[in-house]
Amino acid sequence: MAELKIFYKDSEKIKVARSISALKQLDKKDIIWIDLLDVSDRTEETLEGFLKIDIQEDEEMEEIEMSSRYIQTDDSIVANSNFLHTNFDVEPVNFILKNSILVTSHDNDLGSFNETIKRMYVNTRNFPTGFHVLVALMETRVERDADMIEDTTDMITELSTHINASDHVDQDILIQIKDLQEKVTILRQNIMDKQRVISNFLKCDFFPEELQPRLTMIIKDINSLFEYTRFGFDRLDYLQDTFLGLVNIEQNKIIKIFTVVNVIFLPPTLIASMYGMNFKHMPELDWTLGYPFSIGLMVVFTLIVLLIFRLKKWL
Repeated sequence: MAELKIFYKDSEKIKVARSISALKQLDKKDIIWIDLLDVSDRTEETLEGFLKIDIQEDEEMEEIEMSSRYIQTDDSIVANSNFLHTNFDVEPVNFILKNSILVTSHDNDLGSFNETIKRMYVNTRNFPTGFHVLVALMETRVERDADMIEDTTDMITELSTHINASDHVDQDILIQIKDLQEKVTILRQNIMDKQRVISNFLKCDFFPEELQPRLTMIIKDINSLFEYTRFGFDRLDYLQDTFLGLVNIEQNKIIKIFTVVNVIFLPPTLIASMYGMNFKHMPELDWTLGYPFSIGLMVVFTLIVLLIFRLKKWL
């Protein structure tokens, strides 16, 4: 659903306008943040003319390479970053910061944005400019990334417990491992994207010095998240090796069963084949007890083979 939010200062409060026409009634110095949620091209054009900026389309944001997602001019910052939904879908977000006004553009609702808005209303004094909103958005996003990593770690632990408790392995477990590997990869790429953006903010000449410690803390948090994702990769590799080891054990058990069955039936097959030969002079052919004797030989040799297997602890 298309939605426009213009956050501005009114005395000691932060208020929001939801119409593009409100720009004519507001002083630029009072505007803090303009959030564009899947708005029309006409609304974007009006805003571009008002702030003298260029809002990028989704196709442009997706095509931009990682190394070119940050542009800094004498009075503005343009940054592109990917935000994650709870289902691990990637949402490209365009950030434009000019004259202390933050403009964000995205196509779908984001939980980190809603959380930041709540914080703005609770702590109005902590959001005097768009710079402060931008830093708060990044802090909230990194916190949500940490929560997603923690949830993924819990899923890995649950899968590990299932493998240890299961008497057999199946294809579904391998598929779950693959899915978790993809999720951890997406999370790692996402936090790497944030690390690049925050590092560029730290290098910015006109970024407020009071926000530098918060940016540095975000970088530290991101570095710690890298360790968690690496730990997740290691655990998934271990689970995959364990799964393949269990598969090999089951296959060996099946091959062992076939081998035992073949060896057990080998002596009876040999005896039966001997007495099945069509020679004229075979003493047992005219013997009344020949048939019971041959059956007895089969049973005796089968029991001997079973006894040997039992003594060798192969059964």
